[in-house]
Amino acid sequence: MSNSTGADVVVIGSGVAGLSAALTAADRGARVVVCEKQRALGGTSNFFQGTFAVESHMQRARFVTYTRDQAFKSIMEHSHWRADPRLVRTIVDTSAATITWLEKQGVEFIDLMNNMPDAPRTYHVPKGAGEAVVRVLASRAKERGVTLRVATPATRLIKTGGAVRGVVLEVDGQESEVEAAAVVIASGGYANNKEWVKRYAGLDLDVNVVPVGNVGKMGDGIRMAWEAGAGRMGLGTLELFRVGPIGPGHSEKTPLEYATVQPDLWVDAEGVRFCDETIGFYESSIGNASVRTKQCCNYSIFDSTVVKRLAENGIDKAHGTGLTPGSKLMELERDVEAAVRKGDPEVFGADSVAELAVKMDVDPGTLQRSVDEYNNFCEKGHDDLFAKDPAYLRPLRGPRFYATRARAICLGTIGGIRINERCEAVDDKGRPIPGLFAAGYDAAGAMYGDTYPIRQCSGMSSGFAINSGRIAGATATG
Repeated sequence: MSNSTGADVVVIGSGVAGLSAALTAADRGARVVVCEKQRALGGTSNFFQGTFAVESHMQRARFVTYTRDQAFKSIMEHSHWRADPRLVRTIVDTSAATITWLEKQGVEFIDLMNNMPDAPRTYHVPKGAGEAVVRVLASRAKERGVTLRVATPATRLIKTGGAVRGVVLEVDGQESEVEAAAVVIASGGYANNKEWVKRYAGLDLDVNVVPVGNVGKMGDGIRMAWEAGAGRMGLGTLELFRVGPIGPGHSEKTPLEYATVQPDLWVDAEGVRFCDETIGFYESSIGNASVRTKQCCNYSIFDSTVVKRLAENGIDKAHGTGLTPGSKLMELERDVEAAVRKGDPEVFGADSVAELAVKMDVDPGTLQRSVDEYNNFCEKGHDDLFAKDPAYLRPLRGPRFYATRARAICLGTIGGIRINERCEAVDDKGRPIPGLFAAGYDAAGAMYGDTYPIRQCSGMSSGFAINSGRIAGATATG
């Protein structure tokens, strides 16, 4: 083992949780070291498009009346009070000041959105998305003397007399100790750990759920916290969405991707309708519905009339911060027919439902019954099965029929380390582990309960990361 070095605070992970913790601690006079397992900073934080806040100056300027009390109650009721109410209250109450703090660091916000029907406008959109936020926070951290060490994984914590007093890093294949008064774990969860995802969520990675934007997320920080005595919370909860098509030749936010997420007819891998498609407006719900059957995929079924409608009237469902509702997919017919002609394994087209089923490798009779049942509901204006809003009951009559393959994706695992409202890691009896703190995905189970609450608090994933990082950094420096 090489000679040890020292710091006041060591932060494990360089996403927005870790960088916010580091910058906050540095602003309070601490000597801070950030260690990042990968060769680049930011991890999945590079991909977020908006962040949560309530009662921010942006909302007040736009007469948004959604209050902290309403947000708190919504989150707690969504989790059926499985979330930690003191932590939830702290995150909600801190969120507005965090928007101002981010702006002072140099983050520019360009929009305030509600990206689903009837949702409050909590989604603060930064210019350049998460990648720009990571870049700004890293730059400010360097200016304040924070040491940023990439390709430097943490392997274990140093614990002395019941308190965490540093971390062991791997540097060029050798172990190096960094002694510190406090360690903040913000390593980003375990989304790439097949064994853990199977054990805690009952899902098979790359089979019935695909990790997107995650690299090397094996739960290292969570494991180290458990070894130091921290309790467990929130295991098995994933941030889930439904997208498609994916794979070679497909990119996000193309006409085919937008067509796939529209609330027409969706069937599972056997050709059976499995949900009210309008839950796709609320992506956590459709993520949950998609993984419920534990099948490898599901399908969006549409026809010539849908293609025409999307070209003439535009989309119903937005997709992140891309096209807004009403945007017209003028190139959809060209793209879908081109994909069919080249034999794209994610896209199918035929002149009948039965022929389409054969190409999808599902039973023709099953798919025909699903389409016939759905069309019957559309004709009478009532969905007897899933009570879908009649405004979205539109029959599929052809003459061309299409199917695109969709899958559940995981943007991150939520939880692992039990924390309190001060973002101190605590044991199973709620007693703090001296010197140990956690933020972001590693500790988000205390915030969400069993499902990510996107419906009334859009942007909460990055919002929790940034706010919990700031809280952890402040608490760690006393």
